[in-house]
Amino acid sequence: MYSYKDVLAEVLIDEETLQHRVQELADQICKDYEGKDLVLVCFLRGGVVFLVDLMRKMTIPHSIEFMAISSYGAGARESTGHVRVDYDLKTDIRDKDVLIVEDIIDSGNTLHEAIPLIQAKGPKSLEICTLLNKESRREVDIPIKYCGFVIEDKFVYGYGLDLDDYFRNLPFIGVVDIEKLKKYQS
Repeated sequence: MYSYKDVLAEVLIDEETLQHRVQELADQICKDYEGKDLVLVCFLRGGVVFLVDLMRKMTIPHSIEFMAISSYGAGARESTGHVRVDYDLKTDIRDKDVLIVEDIIDSGNTLHEAIPLIQAKGPKSLEICTLLNKESRREVDIPIKYCGFVIEDKFVYGYGLDLDDYFRNLPFIGVVDIEKLKKYQS
């Protein structure tokens, strides 16, 4: 097994910058959802770190819920475009304001398939908050209300995003050096 440092090309977003932006997002969400019945819905597993930091910074009452949706196979680098629900919401979200908390939006295919599934459960409103937005990779239109950072088309990991199921614990967002990674995978 290799260290995250062995395949790190650069630190794209450092810990301080991440935490500052998460605070700004939390402040805006609290302002917009004051007095509403807010449910934060996180897609497992990548969004968990962002969700935890975001909710700790929020000052309004809210509940959390989880979904596990997969569109990437093991070891895959791109979405297949086909979504499978591995774990569905357990809480009734009918007539509640729902905010999807996502780690990264790339092609948009996963959310494009997931949004109708959530809308069918009858929320009062449904919006999206993403930490990272790869606009250049978008294949379908996704209406993002809150965005942490727009990033270039780089293979990123850390802060919840994995590299072959590892390194989600890093406090920053790093860029993978693909050539170095290939040496460890061969």
